[in-house]
Amino acid sequence: MNGLSTGWTFLSNHGHVLVSLALDPEVRMRDVAARVGITERAVQMIVADLERAGYVVRERVGRRNHYVVVGNSRFRHPLEQHVRIGDFLRLVQAGADHDADASAAR
Repeated sequence: MNGLSTGWTFLSNHGHVLVSLALDPEVRMRDVAARVGITERAVQMIVADLERAGYVVRERVGRRNHYVVVGNSRFRHPLEQHVRIGDFLRLVQAGADHDADASAAR
């Protein structure tokens, strides 16, 4: 049984947005909203939270934004604050790469 069938997930919307920005630094807010399943306005508010907290840096590149996740920042909750965001994101990226490789092999 997975989390989707019970209506909850291990990551918050903030976590999902952070993962989306890390996997695709030039992603549009509307695409993040579609991936996460929230409104574009909610994504904008979450990105602003992540920027204020120092987890994300937004750079303007032409007419688009480019997002850089600050990998040496740490999780906020005391139970996980020993974990660097970059280490967590590498784990997620490795899983995404593995899934892409498996799909390509089919």
